[in-house]
Amino acid sequence: MNSPMHFTDRAETSLGPQKLAYMQQAGVSTGIMFCGGFRSDMSGTKASALADWARQNNRPFTRFDYFGHGASSGQFTDGTMSHWRGDIPHMLDHLCDGPQILIGSSFGGWLSLMAALDRPEKVAALVLIAPAVDMTERLMWARFSEKARAKLIDEGLIYDPSEYDSEGYPITKALIEDGRAHLMLEAPIEINVPVRILHGQQDDAVPWELSLELSERLTSGDVELHFMKSGDHRLSAPREIDRLIELIDALPV
Repeated sequence: MNSPMHFTDRAETSLGPQKLAYMQQAGVSTGIMFCGGFRSDMSGTKASALADWARQNNRPFTRFDYFGHGASSGQFTDGTMSHWRGDIPHMLDHLCDGPQILIGSSFGGWLSLMAALDRPEKVAALVLIAPAVDMTERLMWARFSEKARAKLIDEGLIYDPSEYDSEGYPITKALIEDGRAHLMLEAPIEINVPVRILHGQQDDAVPWELSLELSERLTSGDVELHFMKSGDHRLSAPREIDRLIELIDALPV
């Protein structure tokens, strides 16, 4: 049985009031929140599998759509890291009792790290799946051709080809420029909760070496890296989801 969808009002935004869609399940023990990827929504394979597991194990579980994603309000192209950075803290503040385990997938991994910095008292642990840390700079701008960069600067928007979207991802100049205010990998990252990182070594969207760099920057003494040699970026095959659940279930929180 699926949980009903609800909406919460996020009023404290420069883009005006927003409605963020979410689904929430009750349970006992430390709550779990799934934070999805760029252009994804809460109905994805990993989010749905975790919802089923949480229900079967009576674990509190929250999943939601960021601004401009899925059933939430807003235009995706109006989104910037400054705006999206507020979505997870809003959910933690308004929906969750006590510290949560954040499960951050790709883009959601970067946002989960931001949330751990912004709401340390509300984050018990992080489980990051191919975390796309500093992605606007490392995985977008640095990869764009000179032609694409010039078009982005001149026109404010380009469509970045992706196997996950037939039209390509719309990338705005505002997203790239604003992202530079949120980069993490050039300094220590003052997060001191347990962190588990799961990354496929066949990932062609987020290089697994980025997770090595992230682990070195985290100040936490409880950081584990888990690589799946044949895993791609999705890590949504049954055995990959089983490994993710094992990491969550074994956390000391």
